[in-house]
Amino acid sequence: MQAVATLEVMEAPTEVTLDSERSYEFVDGQWEVKEMPSAQHSGVCGRIFAKLVLYLVANPIGRLYPEASFQIGSRERVPDLAFLAVARIPLEGEPKTKWFIVPDIAIEVISPTDLVYKVREKLNDYLDAGVKQVWQVTPEDQTITIYRSHTNIIAFPDDSELVCEDLLPGFRCRLSDIFTPDAINP
Repeated sequence: MQAVATLEVMEAPTEVTLDSERSYEFVDGQWEVKEMPSAQHSGVCGRIFAKLVLYLVANPIGRLYPEASFQIGSRERVPDLAFLAVARIPLEGEPKTKWFIVPDIAIEVISPTDLVYKVREKLNDYLDAGVKQVWQVTPEDQTITIYRSHTNIIAFPDDSELVCEDLLPGFRCRLSDIFTPDAINP
C-alpha cells in the first residue's frame, strides 16, 4: 500500500509569517508547504549535486543552487537543484532573496508521496517559463527523464549514462552512481 500525501495549503495574505524551519512554494495565490525530503531523496540530491559540482569545478560554465527560490510568473518554485549558466547570472550577482530569472536546468527528485498532478503542474510551469531542461529524477524506478519541451523528452533507464551535451558539454554520469547509496566516490 502506498502512502497518500496530504498537501497543506495556506492563504497568502500581504503580510505573512512563515515557519523558517519549513520550505514553501507560492502557487495560485497560496503558500504550499514542501514536505521534508526523505533520506533517499536527500541522498539522491546529494549525489547529483556532488557529480555536478565536480563537473563544474573542471568546467566553470555555471553554478548550482540547491533549494533556491525562483519567481516563475505568478508562482514561486523551489527546485531541488537548479543550474544557471554563468552568462545568465546578473552582474550584481546572486539575489538576497529569490531569483527573478528561470534556471537553465531545474532538477526535481520525485518522492513516492508526491502527487502526480502536482509534479506535472511544476514541470509545466518550468517548461512554459522557458527553463531549457527539467530533470525528473525518479528513485523508485531509478530513471532520469530530461524534458527539453513538452514533446522533446529523453528517458535514461537505470543502467544507462546520463549526458547533457547541449548545456553541460562533456558531463557524463552513470545512473547507478546516483541511485546507489554506496556510490560516494565521484
